Amino acid sequence: MSDPARILVVDDTAHNVKLLADILGARGYAVTTASSGKEALEKVAAEPPDIVLLDVVMPEMSGYEVCRAIRNTPETARLPVVMVTALDPGQERIKGIEAGADDFLTKPINQPELLARVRSLLRIKELWDELSLLNQTLEARVAEQVAQLDRLGKLKRFFSPQLAEMIVSGSAEDPLKSHRREITVVFLDLRGFTAFAETSEPEEVMTVLREYHAEMGKLVVAAEATLERFTGDGMMIFFNDPVPVPNPAERAVRMAAAMRERVAELAVGWKKAGFDLDFGLGIAHGYATIGAIGFEGRVDYGAIGTVTNLAARLCSEAKPGQVLLERRVMTAVEAIAEAEPVGDVTLKGISRPVKIYNLLRLKSSP
Repeated sequence: MSDPARILVVDDTAHNVKLLADILGARGYAVTTASSGKEALEKVAAEPPDIVLLDVVMPEMSGYEVCRAIRNTPETARLPVVMVTALDPGQERIKGIEAGADDFLTKPINQPELLARVRSLLRIKELWDELSLLNQTLEARVAEQVAQLDRLGKLKRFFSPQLAEMIVSGSAEDPLKSHRREITVVFLDLRGFTAFAETSEPEEVMTVLREYHAEMGKLVVAAEATLERFTGDGMMIFFNDPVPVPNPAERAVRMAAAMRERVAELAVGWKKAGFDLDFGLGIAHGYATIGAIGFEGRVDYGAIGTVTNLAARLCSEAKPGQVLLERRVMTAVEAIAEAEPVGDVTLKGISRPVKIYNLLRLKSSP
C-alpha cells in the first residue's frame, strides 16, 4: 500500500488551519501545518510535501512571496501550490498566477471543490514525478551508452570490433579466456618491403603502410574477420572467433581475393613513385587455442596452434601476387573458387609435406 499524499497547510489563523487539516485528514491525507511563510519554506526545504495550500494574507511574508520562493528553488519548482484567500478572487487570481500558483481557492472553503482540486493536482504531480524518473533513467542510460561507446572505441584500437563489442556488452561468458576452436587463418605481407624500407625515407615508408593498412583493414571489417595482429607489413587474421561465422574458409578466400585486387590497384601508384611492392598471402584451416596473451596493462587477443604456423609458412612460400591455400581450405571453397595445384611442398616447421593450391580466381555467380 502506497504512503498517503503529504499536504502542507499554511495559514496564520489557527481556525482555518484546523478546518483544512480536518477535511483533508478525514480523506486519508497526511497533513502538516505552518503558521507563517518562513515556517512554510523551512518545512518545504526539510521535506517537500506533495502539495501546498497557501494562504495569501500573512504577516511578514505574503503567500505570493512564499510561492515565488518555492518556484525559484530548483528542487521545488514543480511543487503544486494552491492559493487560498478571502480577498477579491478576480484580482487575486491574476496575482497568484503571476507568482506561479497552480490553482486558486476562495474562502469560505467549498469542501467538494477543495478535495477535487487537491486530487487533480496530485494526479498532475504524479505524472510529473513519473516523467522526471523516466528522464533520470534516460539520462543515466545515455551516459552509460556514451561511456560504453568510449570504452568500445578504446578497445577497438587493440581488438577486433566483434571482440570489443563482446567485452563491453558482456554478451559472452569471458571472450578473453583461453578456449579451443576451429578457425581459418590468413597471413599476408608485402613482397619487396624490406628492400623498400631500407632504401626509402621513413616518411615514405609510413605513408605506404598507412595506405596499405587502411585498405586491408576495411576488407577485414567487411568480412567480419578478427585482426589478430599486424607487424609492419605483415598481418594475421582469423575467422570464426570470437564470433562464430558461417563458412569461415569461404569468407577468408573471398577476402583474400579482394585484398589481392586492391593491392594490385595500390601497386600502380607505388610503382609510379618508384616503389616495387606486391603481396603474398596464405590461408589454412584447423583448430587453435585462442585467448588473451600478454601481461597486466597490455593484452593481445591471439591464436596459437599448428594452423597459424601453417598459414604463416604458406604466406612465406607465396610468390608476388599469389594466394596459397592448404588442402582443407581448398576442399571447403571448391564451389566458389578456381585454383591450381602447386604440389606437395615441405614447409619450414611443418613435419609433413603439405598439399598446396594457388588461388586463381573466384567463380562467377550462376
